[in-house]
Amino acid sequence: MVALAERGDAVLLPTPSYFNHRMTLDMLAVESRPLPCRAEQGFVPDPVEAETLIDDRVRAIVLVTPNNPTGAIYPPEVITRFHALCQARGIWLVLDETYRDFLPPGREQPHALLSGAGWQENLIQLYSFSKSFAIPGHRLGALGAPASSLSELGKVMDCVQICAGRAGQAALAWGLGALSAWRMANRVEMEARAATVRAAFSRLPGWEVQSSGAYFAYVRHPFGKTSAWQVAERLASEQELMCLPGPAFDGEEAHLRISFANVDAVGNRSMEERLRTVFS
Repeated sequence: MVALAERGDAVLLPTPSYFNHRMTLDMLAVESRPLPCRAEQGFVPDPVEAETLIDDRVRAIVLVTPNNPTGAIYPPEVITRFHALCQARGIWLVLDETYRDFLPPGREQPHALLSGAGWQENLIQLYSFSKSFAIPGHRLGALGAPASSLSELGKVMDCVQICAGRAGQAALAWGLGALSAWRMANRVEMEARAATVRAAFSRLPGWEVQSSGAYFAYVRHPFGKTSAWQVAERLASEQELMCLPGPAFDGEEAHLRISFANVDAVGNRSMEERLRTVFS
């Protein structure tokens, strides 16, 4: 965003949104303009609604798929329509695909934006090896962009990080070829954990998984108008269950974000048992 926008510009963020995205824009004095994503639409943003929010201050639209916090996976045709909208309006599409290696089976190609002859001139793509190889502390990722913008992006990265750790880079260069089978097995395991979480909540009266994918389930809690912050605090203090409230992501009080990435089948059964008795 340092390379794409200036003070007083605006960027569209699908909401609920990852809070570090909004906070970064706040620090740059760039308006974070919400693009509402609704439960009844599977928390998938609407390109038609997005177009009504674009004015001469908007420099980019950010899409995160699979999404954090909702887990929503945007259909390929929706991504294509957003790209066409950005092309037509002369703005950037920033496509954050941190969790693309955890798409369900049958969704190997999340979109067709890179199937043409060259890189799209208004597309910036973000990816994280940290998630795919389960090495989050190393903060290794990739950025794809038009050649015309790489020098500006490179200058920003030089000021932010200067150089990624050499040991992690060397290990990654080996792992790209050597760990393909492990990555596929990890993907299958994540999908199994997601299915286990969905099944658990289907058996819990009043709870509802309204969206899930990759690492996250976005859940509607059964406690009416009780603040999601209060629900999350009581789950932590009384049941030792950690989750984040929807308002942390500019979402609604009715929702909680639950991460299941590090929770195996035994842990999920324990979660279900604890939630069955919560606040009783």
